[in-house]
Amino acid sequence: MASRLNPYISFAGDARQAMDFYRDVFDGTLALSTFGEFGMKDAPEADQIMHGMLETGNGFTLMCGDVPPGMDHNPGDNMSVCLSGDDSAELHGYWAKLSDHGTVTVPLEKQMWGDEFGACVDRFGVSWMVNISTPES
Repeated sequence: MASRLNPYISFAGDARQAMDFYRDVFDGTLALSTFGEFGMKDAPEADQIMHGMLETGNGFTLMCGDVPPGMDHNPGDNMSVCLSGDDSAELHGYWAKLSDHGTVTVPLEKQMWGDEFGACVDRFGVSWMVNISTPES
C-alpha cells in the first residue's frame, strides 16, 4: 500500500452520526470500529467509535474517532493530518522529521490493533498522526 495523507477528525461521542452524514455527502465505503471491539467491552464508551474510515470512489479518504476517555475535545482544534501506509522506513522518516522540535503526544510504537502508531504536534502547532501497518503476507 502506498503511503497516504488525509484528515483525521476527533468527535465527542457522535463520530458514527458524523460519518454517516459524510457518507451521504460524498458516497463511498464506510468502516467503523468501536472501543468495545478493541478490548473495552465493559467501558461506558464501548459503542463509541475508536476508528472510522470513509473511502470514496473518487479517491477521498476521511478518518475519525471519538475522543477516548481522559482526553479533551476542543471543537475547532479537533483535526489532525494522518500519514498511513506500510512503508515503515518512509513513515519512520516522516515521523522523525515531524516530531523533531515538536511535542510527542503518543510515542510511535506498536498498538493493540497491531500497527505502529504515534501522534505529535510539530514545531508549527500542526497535529500529526502516523500509522504504520504490517504488510499482508
